[in-house]
Amino acid sequence: MSKCLSNNLSELLSSQPTLLEAQDLLAHAMAPVYRVINGLLVVTVFMVVGLWLSGNGTNAGAFDLARILVPDEARHMVWNNGFGMLNQYRESSASAQTVDNGIAAVVFSKPQASAATLFPSVKQQTIALLMPSVAQVQVKSISHLADRIPASKIDPQALDGNLMGSIQNQRAVADFFEKKYGLDRNKIEEYVSNAILIAKEVNIDPVLLLAVISVESNFNPNTKSHAGAEGLMQVMTSVHRDKYAIFGGTSEATKPEVNIRVGAYILKYLIASAGSLRNGLKFYVGAANAEDDGGYADKVMAERNRLIGLCQTRSINRLTLNGKDLRS
Repeated sequence: MSKCLSNNLSELLSSQPTLLEAQDLLAHAMAPVYRVINGLLVVTVFMVVGLWLSGNGTNAGAFDLARILVPDEARHMVWNNGFGMLNQYRESSASAQTVDNGIAAVVFSKPQASAATLFPSVKQQTIALLMPSVAQVQVKSISHLADRIPASKIDPQALDGNLMGSIQNQRAVADFFEKKYGLDRNKIEEYVSNAILIAKEVNIDPVLLLAVISVESNFNPNTKSHAGAEGLMQVMTSVHRDKYAIFGGTSEATKPEVNIRVGAYILKYLIASAGSLRNGLKFYVGAANAEDDGGYADKVMAERNRLIGLCQTRSINRLTLNGKDLRS
């Protein structure tokens, strides 16, 4: 019996080197296969991530799988947060040089409808405002509509030139409107800050928004036309009832933070649809089918150019001599 056991044990021991050698040969033979598989997995991951981020809100691109894989809102949040960091750094750096006591940089975050539970507080960009408290007002974003408008269709004149990123320029514009309309300073700063904040949200030039507000309502939020246009941007409440629904209905139509949002989106949409800033303004005033707009576009463009000139003049007049600022 013991002899049999010893024979079996010796046979088992002699077979182990053979098994180990076979395993080594198999591992050596499969190594290229494993490398190919790992390479394919890495390439697949990069392709999926690249395709997931494709399109950038332009609704363009044959490989735009974002709308198949995940909601639009989540993709926009990842895209904006990733590629908006450069703008965030540039704007925060400029703001840090010009911030005064009581004026602080505020964090601007877009509320996202479907992705809110996954990304409750995504930082989009940091901006400086004359009245930072306007950024704390709880109001829903309209970016889910504005982001559907392809940026390629927007007249470059309607895009943000970052003139209002400077606190000095914001103050100069507020001074201008305060003197022009004789309104309360706090209200003017509130409207200017709202216009800048919402312009970032909708991706349109805040100078253009302020020019439209100036021409439309003279910065009086209670203005109402005979045709039914209301608020700072004189939006036709009955026509755009559906857009006010997300803000609680038409009863909120005259609130500056709501009225400017709806008006900014409508203006951007019309500029994209009409093909140019001037034609978009013509559509905005309701003269799409008329031969002329009664000079409306000229008035807005003149006000816009006046504000741009005001901001540019302040930038030019800020000289440096021996490390000290000189202001003319």
